[in-house]
Amino acid sequence: MADSYSFDVVSDFDRQELVNAIDQARREVGQRYDLKDSKTEIELEEASLTITTASDMTLEAVTDVLRQKATKRELSLKIFDFQSAEPVGGNRVQQVVKLRKGLSQELAKKLSKTVRDQIKKVTVAIQGESLRVTGKNKDDLQQVIQLLRAEDLELPLQFENYR
Repeated sequence: MADSYSFDVVSDFDRQELVNAIDQARREVGQRYDLKDSKTEIELEEASLTITTASDMTLEAVTDVLRQKATKRELSLKIFDFQSAEPVGGNRVQQVVKLRKGLSQELAKKLSKTVRDQIKKVTVAIQGESLRVTGKNKDDLQQVIQLLRAEDLELPLQFENYR
């Protein structure tokens, strides 16, 4: 039997599911009567999305469709960081949506401090964009998971490599 157990805390999303959700959103925008003639474009880049459309009203409708499709594909809405809409040429608006991925150093330090203050029997190590939590008892690790799930964070957390 192992003398210690561990798991990793990460913030990630399935990129293929995001691609599928965006494809579904594009299809629905092209078929919906109120959005059909808006010449809406949704472009996926490495770390962001760009939505270009006819007006603020259609932009709001397109973001609603995108949120709906992401939810159906079991993507957390916390991965989307909606920036403010900006006017571009020809009476059109553009909105950049940054994609949140990975734990920042500040957030990792904050989570590490929270876990160490609340549960003394575990050790927490920051490893790049993830946290490694190690303990001698699986129940302590379960308490850490419950504690982190109760935190109200701006990005989603996943718990991997539970051993």
